[in-house]
Amino acid sequence: MRQPKKTQKAPKAYQNDKFLHSPSGRIMRILSEYIEPHERFRNYKINHTMVIFGSARIKSRAEVKERLSELNKKIKTSNGKEKETLEKEILRSETDYELSKYYEDTVELAYLLTDWAKNLPKPNKFVVCSGGGPGIMEAANKGAAKAKGLSMGLNISLPFEQYPNPYISPELNFEFHYFFMRKFWFAYLSKALIVMPGGFGTLDELFEILTLVQTMKLKKKMSIVVYGTKFWNQIIDFDNLLKYGVISPEDMDLMFFADTPQQAFEYLTKELTANYVIKK
Repeated sequence: MRQPKKTQKAPKAYQNDKFLHSPSGRIMRILSEYIEPHERFRNYKINHTMVIFGSARIKSRAEVKERLSELNKKIKTSNGKEKETLEKEILRSETDYELSKYYEDTVELAYLLTDWAKNLPKPNKFVVCSGGGPGIMEAANKGAAKAKGLSMGLNISLPFEQYPNPYISPELNFEFHYFFMRKFWFAYLSKALIVMPGGFGTLDELFEILTLVQTMKLKKKMSIVVYGTKFWNQIIDFDNLLKYGVISPEDMDLMFFADTPQQAFEYLTKELTANYVIKK
């Protein structure tokens, strides 16, 4: 008598890729983006981060100089429509050159903060953290790498693919699907926040943290530096927010405005030392 064929085993639920990527598996995916980073932070004994937000589109000064040089060479032999296009690109690159100051300032500030943190007595451990991508995020990790320290990158998967920059410490390179889980980890470990010039994402992150601090949902002391007075005064009219009474005068005390890496560094290290540094 022929033996019936053995039925193939069904995959276990936690190995069922179709289920894990289904709407019903969403809670498992969300929990994974909490538990896996938590485990890594615990393993590397990271309790304090210094988060740097800013635009992914701001380039280094060297990159912008190279681009301007190429455009100026091309325009000499161009005419008509091509010349008009190149003139527009040169104007754009000149604005990029002005903004590149913030890339270089971010490298310098991240370097200063990392070098300061490395020289603190144990068990103090403060790590620079960025959004993991290009622009200001890259500059933050680059500055930390320049100081030969660890730095973290909390990257996010986007339709146009934001790839992690090469300066993140490999063991602290994270990839998130959910914006809200990524933002949770920005807020949860952070003791200092530096907000460089940026667009929608930077504004979103700044105002979310300000709201959490203002409403005391974040009960810990959070030192917030808004970097680049000229830029931010053109983008957000804080005076009119006060004038119309939609924020209180004391809400302005939640932020410190800085225009040089040294200014921001002195404020942050003073605040962090007073509130978090364990002295032996």
